Amino acid sequence: MINDMFVFDCVIHLYDLTHQNTRTDRPDAKVSRAQMLSSGMALTPPQRAGFEFEKRWGVEDMHDLVFVQSPTDMAMAQAVPIFDWYKDGFAPVEAQYAMAKAYPDRVLFCGGVDPKYKGLNYAFEQLEYQVKELGARSIKFYNGHIKGAWRCDDEDVAYPLFERCQKLGIDVIQFHKGVPFGLQNVEQLSPTDLQGPARDFPEMEFIIHHLAVPYFDEAVSIASRFPNVHLALSGTLSAALFAPRIVQKQIGELLQVVGSDKLLWGSEAALIGTPAPYLKAFMDLEIPEDLRSGYGYPQITMQDKEKILGLNFAKLMRIDLEEKRRTLGLHSSTIRGEAA
Repeated sequence: MINDMFVFDCVIHLYDLTHQNTRTDRPDAKVSRAQMLSSGMALTPPQRAGFEFEKRWGVEDMHDLVFVQSPTDMAMAQAVPIFDWYKDGFAPVEAQYAMAKAYPDRVLFCGGVDPKYKGLNYAFEQLEYQVKELGARSIKFYNGHIKGAWRCDDEDVAYPLFERCQKLGIDVIQFHKGVPFGLQNVEQLSPTDLQGPARDFPEMEFIIHHLAVPYFDEAVSIASRFPNVHLALSGTLSAALFAPRIVQKQIGELLQVVGSDKLLWGSEAALIGTPAPYLKAFMDLEIPEDLRSGYGYPQITMQDKEKILGLNFAKLMRIDLEEKRRTLGLHSSTIRGEAA
């Protein structure tokens, strides 16, 4: 907790960026892996320059990173179904499940499937397995690929997956948008293909990750118009440490157009290191006067921050925070690691 605010990180990943998990039958696998590693290092504060990215993250390492070094109260461990360059996926299903199994009071498991990886029937089988056997509370999708890309508004490919999610009791589904990896076409990850599903599945909640950068304007438009579309700040707040002006402008526009009720805190740990410095940067964040007078942005309030840090995602996940506080014996704290 931070100043009595519950911190619920909507996305952490136990990555496997080892050579052993890298496919040898794809000539672009090493290049794409190197790009992912360099992206992580570029977003890491200088004081954490020795942080190790090239590893398979285990449960205890992740627990230390997220819950010991930082004042996070709950988190969702999300699979990333990218098999283009990784044998077991970018963030393997079983590794995310292991985290939730080890810390069931603190961690929820988000599964992940891809209809173009071994076909739609295999994706159905995986959905059944991940929800019924592993207890997935949400499902993550990544639809951009050099070969085999698909659209989220494809009624023959995507809609059957969403319908199966509904049948299994999953009503919160999540999408990596923008921020393409490797040599993929960036337009494949535009969020515009979520408008149809959001309209056709009004009882489901859709989460767009990474603010869909470089499609920020599109993501803002969609989230402002569709009541069941939410925006995760996953990884985007890392820029507050070296390019604060970008974050101030983004948050100002999000508050003005979308509103704080639909924004979710997400760290992307472990790729950005411990969440602690980013949480501190967010707590210190203010919208400067020139942006407020020049663009009409509102000032961010402590109520806004409390919603973004945990209240909004807890509501989506139907977590009773008062009960959770008692279960975990939570007390307010300063931000651990702020001097690191």
